[in-house]
Amino acid sequence: MSHKKVAICSQITACVACSNTKNYYVLRRIFNVMKEEMKKKLLAEFLKNSKRSDRQLARALDSSQPTITRARRRLEREGLVRSYTIVPDWRKLGFEIMAFTFLKMRPDIRSEELAEKVKQYAAEFPNAIYVATGEGLGMTGVVIALHKNYSEYFQQLSSFRMQWKEYIEDVKSFITVLGEGEFKELSFRYLAKALLS
Repeated sequence: MSHKKVAICSQITACVACSNTKNYYVLRRIFNVMKEEMKKKLLAEFLKNSKRSDRQLARALDSSQPTITRARRRLEREGLVRSYTIVPDWRKLGFEIMAFTFLKMRPDIRSEELAEKVKQYAAEFPNAIYVATGEGLGMTGVVIALHKNYSEYFQQLSSFRMQWKEYIEDVKSFITVLGEGEFKELSFRYLAKALLS
């Protein structure tokens, strides 16, 4: 626990002992804000590199290892950390293309049943890294997927068009060749700075 937290904990204990409720609640609020700050800082460190041990994270955050372990468990329990993963070199894994496919679903057939069908299709489509509804460009959905080459991409897109033709009005794609024309690689580590600002 940091020196600040130890001092505040001592003051809270003193307030309880002398029945000073006003100061107790003020100090308690400060302590809770500090806990929230620690969670945010820890989350930012995970975004930078989630492979580090709790001891390494404690050094980076000038805290103790037990405090970091408790904070990490709290982040997981509260659903702020859903999984720990990596961002690989996609090309070395055999993927050449990242495709952003925008869809316009027919508005007259939207239903819970159709949403469930889309969810199931997305779960069974391993190339897709993100599938969601949304708005913009006259479209109502997006699929972000990785493909080994243009031929595989085109084959999957053709198959998708055939399978979903009764539900979709329009499909448009934006394709990037991984590693070419890239100004910023796909990574969550950049969000660490945004999270703390």
